[in-house]
Amino acid sequence: MHGKVIKSTGSWYLVRTDDGRAVECKVKGNFRLRGIRSTNPVAVGDGVTIKEQPAKGSEEAAAFITEIDERRNYIIRKASNLSKQSHILAANVDMALLVVTIARPETSTTFIDRFLASAEAYRVPVCIAFNKEDDLSPAEREVMDYWQALYTNIGYECYRMSALNAQGIEPLRQALQGRTTLLAGHSGVGKSTLLNLLIPDAHVRTAQISDAHGTGMHTTTYSELFELPDGGALIDIPGVKGFGTFNIERDEVAHYFRDIFAISADCRFNNCTHTHEPGCAVLQALEEHRLAPSRYASYLSMMDDQDEGKYRAAY
Repeated sequence: MHGKVIKSTGSWYLVRTDDGRAVECKVKGNFRLRGIRSTNPVAVGDGVTIKEQPAKGSEEAAAFITEIDERRNYIIRKASNLSKQSHILAANVDMALLVVTIARPETSTTFIDRFLASAEAYRVPVCIAFNKEDDLSPAEREVMDYWQALYTNIGYECYRMSALNAQGIEPLRQALQGRTTLLAGHSGVGKSTLLNLLIPDAHVRTAQISDAHGTGMHTTTYSELFELPDGGALIDIPGVKGFGTFNIERDEVAHYFRDIFAISADCRFNNCTHTHEPGCAVLQALEEHRLAPSRYASYLSMMDDQDEGKYRAAY
């Protein structure tokens, strides 16, 4: 029997079968030994084949995932505690919506750039939603203006909104219609509030920001797919604190920074690392303020990842 994974807790999966049923499934131990070096070999969005086993003697009825369909795409990051493993955030998505906040909590440009680069590597389009616009000081609003201009000029669709007050939601709602979208961002940026606004039946828990640290507290503890009322779906995942890049070669990093890649066409050397070489167009652009220092700093941080053992083969 075939279906789609719509919820993953890490120990079991909920599969919506092609005939409309919701079946709780587990993964047999030998399935994990097929060379998939991931903390979650099955992800929300995966098409799967399941086998149901009726109750037999003292054993209860059970269902197991036996095969995963070939993925159209997926987005992945380095597992939090295991440098040799990856964590698949979602599979078979049309795009990712990265929800960020300028303050309370602050989303760093390094986090944004790492997410964007990883999505580029795995062929997942991204748009950025700047949330909590209603809760900004004049100085913080200037930062939002700059960030929006920066990422819009690079080529990313950007939205400004306040999910709490339902301000600026309609353009985003239209962009999500008919698409399966990964909803990502730090804890506390308002993902759950946005999800409840877009899908009132979701009833996702929300939490206050920690006063002590200005950071979000996890309210989503597992990944789940929610159907949008007007077509399409959102895949909600637990808040991501950091974004360790995975399975990206050092000489490929620049390919996934759209602005740096475009500028690098004018470098003197084809294998330029954009760190020290003579005739480097990227360094020249940085000096002439045609490349944002934050983007270059993010590029260098991903180049340094190799030294920390983060570039590992996924299979």
